[in-house]
Amino acid sequence: MPLPAFHPPAACLQTVASSAVSLPTVPQPSGLRIRRQRPVAPLPARLLRLSLLSLLPFSLLPGAAEAEAPRLALPLDCQPGRDCFLQNYVDHAPGPDAQDFTCGPLSYDDHRGTDFALPSLAAMEAGVQVRAAAPGIVTGRRDGMIDRLYAPDEDARIDGRDCGNGVVIDHGAGWVTQYCHMRQGSVVVREGQEVTAGTPLGLVGLSGRSQFPHLHLSVRKDGADVDPFAPDGAETCGPRGAPLWSEPLDYVPGGLISLGFLDALPDFAQVRAGSATRASLPSDAPALVLWAFAFGVRQGDVLRLDIRAPDGPWQSQDFTLDRTQAQLFRATGKRLRQPLPPGLYTGRAALIRDGEILSQRTGAVQIRAD
Repeated sequence: MPLPAFHPPAACLQTVASSAVSLPTVPQPSGLRIRRQRPVAPLPARLLRLSLLSLLPFSLLPGAAEAEAPRLALPLDCQPGRDCFLQNYVDHAPGPDAQDFTCGPLSYDDHRGTDFALPSLAAMEAGVQVRAAAPGIVTGRRDGMIDRLYAPDEDARIDGRDCGNGVVIDHGAGWVTQYCHMRQGSVVVREGQEVTAGTPLGLVGLSGRSQFPHLHLSVRKDGADVDPFAPDGAETCGPRGAPLWSEPLDYVPGGLISLGFLDALPDFAQVRAGSATRASLPSDAPALVLWAFAFGVRQGDVLRLDIRAPDGPWQSQDFTLDRTQAQLFRATGKRLRQPLPPGLYTGRAALIRDGEILSQRTGAVQIRAD
């Protein structure tokens, strides 16, 4: 049976911000706005049963985390916080607002799943395996859609297939999981196949209506969406019911994705591609720039960037963030009027919230004598 249409009325898009940098008169890339997805086209009658899994309005079932609920393994081969991160959670806010199960901003209006994001397009191209979260039977699959960043002019090509390449697994007792945005040509399971937790399904991709490489995981019980972090809903900014994960999966309210050194201010496309860093640079490079890429930032957060030369501090800058955003990057550095002394230059980025370090990363670049 074909894969049911993907259900969210908003695409898996990000609000992003351009870099701010101490280098003078460098143009900044503009941000993107979250766009509302057009309604999904009706499915043929033979797909009506599965379409209900994707088109019903969001509702959390009382007692959804009952005894028959599957225990969910991590649905992709990565370590959260190291080589993947959770970008979006199920939206629990009524109306046009959005909030995750902690009342935090890591969601968007009517988002009905959990987004496991990769740090870059390079990580996607290297290959990250998608795995079945629990035992069951494959009841739907799709493959063959290209991996491409979504833009509004892609609507005709996508034609309601917002999930892109993906898989649906029936776990019995009304429980279903759906895996979306998988890589073209990577789906390795067939309809009717029995799987266990951890069975490879394919690779993380960028197919369908998506603007960043990630796996969107939906969980449903009797056709209603269930948040695996808060299966009985969210109350007073916290979960009701035990999470469905077989191993604890921490909620991270924001953090640093990556950082790197370059000899010029990168643009956002380079940062997202994973091509904006160098392990070494010549001493006569035109500039030395440290950039940091972050997610889940909130108004009032401080992003601190420090560069240290072999003989001591070289450059430091604090950025106070003026709005809450899904992703952004910032950069600092200097244009060079004379060659740098050779040696190892280190960089440190820290995301600070309410005076406490929420996340930090370090990196280094070798300045060569040649």
